[in-house]
Amino acid sequence: MSEPTPRTGVRALSGEQFSIVESIGGVRGLVESIAPGLLFVVVFLVTGQRVVPAVVAAGAAALAAVVIRLLQRTPLTQALSGVLGVGIGVVWALASGRAENYFAWGLWTNVFYLVGTAVSVLVGWPVVGVLVGLFEADGPLGGGSWAAVGAFRSDRVLRRRATWATWLWVAVFGARLAVQVPLYLASQVAWLGTAKLVMGVPLFALALWFSWVLVRPAPAREQPRPHPGL
Repeated sequence: MSEPTPRTGVRALSGEQFSIVESIGGVRGLVESIAPGLLFVVVFLVTGQRVVPAVVAAGAAALAAVVIRLLQRTPLTQALSGVLGVGIGVVWALASGRAENYFAWGLWTNVFYLVGTAVSVLVGWPVVGVLVGLFEADGPLGGGSWAAVGAFRSDRVLRRRATWATWLWVAVFGARLAVQVPLYLASQVAWLGTAKLVMGVPLFALALWFSWVLVRPAPAREQPRPHPGL
């Protein structure tokens, strides 16, 4: 029997196995995620802090990822989401003439996620538990029914674990904002870009792994060992 295929992104929460590399879309996913921001910072510094060359480099990297996937006929989801975020950043930076606004969309996204994850816990529907229900085999996005989405609420242990995992994400989004907003307000573009890279994919993958450890499917959890005398 073949080993279960590791899942990418939040789908990894419902997988029987977890791979850090696969959870971020493999090496390609990692490159597609960090290349635009990295090029933006490098070109911005090399050109004497000029906004236009920096946003052109970032936009070209994001578009190149989409074009390559189109030519290779591979899934476009990750590349398209990346080019959307980069596109918004490019427009805001060019319209304002301020390089730090390239990162403004990411900051607002973290605000939205912070509020959403915190509220989900406070109303008794921790988002990590909901995601597990959505993507597991019995859930609507895994071929099952919507009943699986709320099933975790009847399992007190799993619900508590899902709550802890969701608070972990609240902490992640809060940490990003605590570090990056002051850099944004101080127009420290290079440091802001560096912080975004460090607290982006690496922190996402680490938090995803910790969440999976907390809410991983029952078959992957340690089962009680039978008594030797039985």
